[in-house]
Amino acid sequence: MGLLIRFVIIAFIVYLFYRGIRYLLDPKRKLDEAYEQEQYYFYDDVKNVRKNFFITYKGALFEGEKYLGTTEDSFDVVSIFVWVKDETKLQGFTKDDFHFLSSEITSNYPKAEISWKNPIEALMKAR
Repeated sequence: MGLLIRFVIIAFIVYLFYRGIRYLLDPKRKLDEAYEQEQYYFYDDVKNVRKNFFITYKGALFEGEKYLGTTEDSFDVVSIFVWVKDETKLQGFTKDDFHFLSSEITSNYPKAEISWKNPIEALMKAR
């Protein structure tokens, strides 16, 4: 009986350790933390085209929708549509900020054309 109790306690400790590690390494938690601290974080499941990606940068949360298409030699993400969750968080953003975000998206999806939702699109087209 004593051996069974020890086994259950050890199994419980191993389970808690496992859950703790999974919590610390969870990318969704890292996204939420970066959003609260107004830092940059790119959250994406590159292998799943159906899942949107999220970027947090300077306190704003962006969401991007990926579209699969054909390239010269393969099927790949060819179009990405990006919008901000809360437009009021865009205060203080410049074209350079959006060029940085575009370059980060392009580094993951080099064959994709990036489209922005208004009002970002209007800023990017303005001279």
